Amino acid sequence: MSWVEDVLGPAFQQRTLPLGEDEEGEVVATLVRHQPPGREGLRPARAVLYVHGWSDYFFQRHLAEYWTSLGAAFYALDLRKYGRSLREHQTPGYVDDLETYDADIGAALEVVACELGAAASVLLMGHSTGGLVASLWADRHPGRVSGLVLNSPWLEMQGSATARYLAMPAVDSLARLNPHLELPNVDPGFYARSFAEAGVELEVDPRWRPVPSFPVRPGWLRAIAEGHARVARGLRIEAPVLVMASARSLISPRWSRAMLAADVVLDVEAIVRRAVRLGPVVTVVRVDGGLHDLVLSPEPVRGRVFAEITRWCAVYGWG
Repeated sequence: MSWVEDVLGPAFQQRTLPLGEDEEGEVVATLVRHQPPGREGLRPARAVLYVHGWSDYFFQRHLAEYWTSLGAAFYALDLRKYGRSLREHQTPGYVDDLETYDADIGAALEVVACELGAAASVLLMGHSTGGLVASLWADRHPGRVSGLVLNSPWLEMQGSATARYLAMPAVDSLARLNPHLELPNVDPGFYARSFAEAGVELEVDPRWRPVPSFPVRPGWLRAIAEGHARVARGLRIEAPVLVMASARSLISPRWSRAMLAADVVLDVEAIVRRAVRLGPVVTVVRVDGGLHDLVLSPEPVRGRVFAEITRWCAVYGWG
């Protein structure tokens, strides 16, 4: 497949990555690259591959511009059944094993290597569920990337491992009986509201990033819980890891203005506890006033997020 202009405009191109078929039919992933005018034909020695979160896709132009400003080639991956990769015959976001995404990431890295050369240093960046996917992938594929930057990675169920242990028998039973069953949606829409009221400008496609989120299904939830269990047992990611999270969570059934400066999706204390289980070299940064997607936080918080990433890259010889 060749590159064509992306929905984000002429500075972005997309390329479809065929992945064969599953029980629902044809499956593809979509790779997006940032190539502003004047950078055609350049072959940077470093690249970033970004993986989005649950019920999400890549749309953060400023994130691509940030990495490009550091001299890196920026790529983003819309996983199968998400965003640009979602087809009418598919259940949005559904997989029953997170290892399925190895094929998506592998296909994307093959394109990066083809464009930049096999010696190019690749950094993997993941947000929320994408951070969990990236962590598990890096553990299974040592030596493939030079580092991980995780933006509010979903490393554990909200609350604690105890909540996961208590919920799993019921989830496992439902997953065996009806893995595609739509579970009640508990998303109150506060995450999307926090952007609007904080003055963060967003241009998103509601088909690809709906409010509330895509329906959660038992088969998918079991896959997530199994991934959390693997992290809890401890991973052995050889590359250095940067884990970033908001300074506080505020998960409540009632709206509060305090949600404009907190993670309203995940338990940041659980993220931090699990971070040290990823590998031997993990840096944890807490961002005061950060939203769940830290790079969508309003200024000056967003600036602090990028400054911390830049500093970490410099320390580990990547920036």
